[in-house]
Amino acid sequence: MASTDTGLKADKASGGRARGSDDLAGLEAGLDALDAVQVSRTPVREVLLKKVLPPLTAVALVLVVWQVLVRAKVTEEYKLPAPSAVWDSVSEMWMQGTLLDVVWTSVSRGLLGFLLALAIGTPLGLLVARVKFIRAAIGPILSGLQSLPSVAWVPPAVIWLGLNDSMMFAVILLGAVPSIANGLVSGVDQVPPLFLRAGRTLGATGLRGTWHIVMPAALPGYLAGLKQGWAFSWRSLMAAEIIASSPDLGLGLGQLLENGRNNADMPGVFLAIILILIVGIAIDLLIFSPLERWVLRSRGLLAKN
Repeated sequence: MASTDTGLKADKASGGRARGSDDLAGLEAGLDALDAVQVSRTPVREVLLKKVLPPLTAVALVLVVWQVLVRAKVTEEYKLPAPSAVWDSVSEMWMQGTLLDVVWTSVSRGLLGFLLALAIGTPLGLLVARVKFIRAAIGPILSGLQSLPSVAWVPPAVIWLGLNDSMMFAVILLGAVPSIANGLVSGVDQVPPLFLRAGRTLGATGLRGTWHIVMPAALPGYLAGLKQGWAFSWRSLMAAEIIASSPDLGLGLGQLLENGRNNADMPGVFLAIILILIVGIAIDLLIFSPLERWVLRSRGLLAKN
């Protein structure tokens, strides 16, 4: 009887362990299923309906309202030109071969200035975020510079550097560097302390810890700072080109807008505004939106399509 009882107890124990192993395996499988991101290719029709059709509809609606206002003669024709007049300006510049040159002049300046601001703002943001003395010293200055309108830097930049590309880049840097640095500071402040302690335990200290722990964890805030930095770069450049227009600087979008104002050429003014808007949207769609999707997807916050 004793041996029988012992055998029953052993069977129960082994059965309990088996059930425990099954439960643990089921739990692990459930967690894996939660972590797994469903990979599927979005149909072309769905892409067209959800991503292409809405902006095209919005553009068409704006054009319709614009044409209705022109037909209703809500104001003089020289103040509100018809869409066809703006299209004629586009066609004329295209036939002359100047349209792409004007766009590239501003885009190349803006991108180069943004890259310079990125090279300066990133290490500056890390220093401000990681060194308490530097943060106390220049942190409020960066915040103040970020709120200062970029157009305020154009007159002193012209006096200091003259009417040249160096003046343009100086205005871009003064407008974009504070935004990039503050965005990185905000991202670093949101890094969980546990990540830093784990990195130190694994030997990731100094520059290695910054590269492998701090920067990846601060990436969402840093990316937000980059987007804002590009917006400040583009606005700063347009302000500089409008105020400090000169034949020596070449014809950019800001100069095109100012020339339209000086010549009372409203179709030219509207054309410049539309081109400035298109460039801003294109940079966001081609550069920052893919980066943002990649960051979200890498954190499991966005399904892969």
